[in-house]
Amino acid sequence: MLLATNGPAAGRQSSKGANMAATLPYILRETPSGIHRYSIVDEMLRCREIQCVGPIDDDAADALCLQLRYLQQANPEGEITIYINSPGGSVLSGLAIYDVMKAVSCPVRTVCLGMAASMAALLFIAGDQRDMLPHSQVMIHDPILAGAAGGSALEMKALSDNLMRVREITGQVIAAHTGKSLEEVLATTSHDSYFEAAQAVEFGLADRVITAL
Repeated sequence: MLLATNGPAAGRQSSKGANMAATLPYILRETPSGIHRYSIVDEMLRCREIQCVGPIDDDAADALCLQLRYLQQANPEGEITIYINSPGGSVLSGLAIYDVMKAVSCPVRTVCLGMAASMAALLFIAGDQRDMLPHSQVMIHDPILAGAAGGSALEMKALSDNLMRVREITGQVIAAHTGKSLEEVLATTSHDSYFEAAQAVEFGLADRVITAL
């Protein structure tokens, strides 16, 4: 299985999904029928805000895609904000999220908190409005094979050919959202390329650096 470009800290992250944190606070709200308890994630969703935190895998993609589709049904024209702090993960899971982001009718704003690396960087740059906090970073690089690859010569060639196709796809995505040529993008992603907030704006990965949410 092809996995995209995990950042260096990916192995230390929980894989519970993009919308889970170690401890989530609850909100108490008084209503005519009594006091009700809501999770902070539910409250964020009510405000049309989604988190993409931690490794991007099938569970994370499922959660994010469901939330995007739900918010489109609730209000097809309302803006959705995705807060991203992720080391990246699976290419296929990430591209599923990317496709849904581009398919929903709602404008999607992305905000980088901390780090948007690898596949998470592609999700960040796909936003209609792409904001970075002052000390956040973006990292882009070529897709990689996760784990030890083995097999016959033909199997290894098939893996290599597929990896090159995925490299072309992710390179085209970055080129489309930065205005750079594919050749320039592939030269940049041939190694881990880190961009601080102002550098990301200059390269076309982000639109602006913000100091207030």
